[in-house]
Amino acid sequence: MARAAAVTSPTPRPAAVPDRSEAVLSRLQLLVTRKLDGLLQGDYAGLLPGPGSEAGESREYRPGDDVRRMDWPVTARTTTPHVRRTVADRELETWLALDLSASLDFGTGQWLKREVVVAAAAAITHLTVRGGNRIGAVIGTGGGASAPARRWRGGPPPAGPGVLTRLPARSGRKEAQGLLRAVAGTAIQPGRGDLGALIEMLNRPPRRRGVAVVVSDFLAPAEQWTRPMRKLRVRHDVLAIEVVDPRELELPDVGVLPVIDPESGELHEVQTADPRLRQRYAEAAAAQRATIAAALRGAGAAHLRLRTDRDWLLDMVRFVAAQRHARTRGTTR
Repeated sequence: MARAAAVTSPTPRPAAVPDRSEAVLSRLQLLVTRKLDGLLQGDYAGLLPGPGSEAGESREYRPGDDVRRMDWPVTARTTTPHVRRTVADRELETWLALDLSASLDFGTGQWLKREVVVAAAAAITHLTVRGGNRIGAVIGTGGGASAPARRWRGGPPPAGPGVLTRLPARSGRKEAQGLLRAVAGTAIQPGRGDLGALIEMLNRPPRRRGVAVVVSDFLAPAEQWTRPMRKLRVRHDVLAIEVVDPRELELPDVGVLPVIDPESGELHEVQTADPRLRQRYAEAAAAQRATIAAALRGAGAAHLRLRTDRDWLLDMVRFVAAQRHARTRGTTR
């Protein structure tokens, strides 16, 4: 019952239009810069800046290059000598896994859940983009099919039913803004998404150690995404941002309430005047959220819950400050 009401709405609200998305992104940039700026400075894998040992992209050989960095597989394929670049230890690479399945196109608070996803992506992007840091994303819009990597600098990637889209990791504020525009412009598609497949896109191919952020309502069965999350934690610091709407936790007393599941199209009429029904719903919703929290804790991920009826930025400020304080005391959770 908690699942059905969590992805339904008596009066469906339309997704944000592109013009509104641009306005929201501009306002988010100002808010994030003023309240979050500087909280994560200095969080790098290496103690000292240097050339690093993690493999990066390849380029053509130039006289004077170290022959020990020759990329022989690429050289053999292209018949032109190539060398493998390495990523400096001072560069932090962050990947976002953004769930934009149909269950996120819902909200009864100040925001839609999908707008909170975009806001969280904007906050993480502005926190990590400085100092040559790289940020990329994978986006799921429902279903299980996947699409090849696409460039996102020129605008939002094409979306369709069952699309998993990869936005390559790049550095620079201009590139970060392009990534956010691509995320905000991704249309939500009908159908049930595969959160496990979305997270698995961050595991393959293997990447240099960095930060992985998974933003979702985590309403998919826990057994679908728990194992990929654990694999992700082996190599990366993982942050799970759970997006919640108050109607997913309790039902209001408004009489007969018609609800439609956006993922399956099923229509139900719920008698919310029954106090026993509301109590059972609240208990089932609490148990569901406890299961999600336990699965994330078991996977070793830091857990942040954002609600559509609260100040998400204030919640994020408190979370980042607490994580920062915990790191200085030798514990991360």
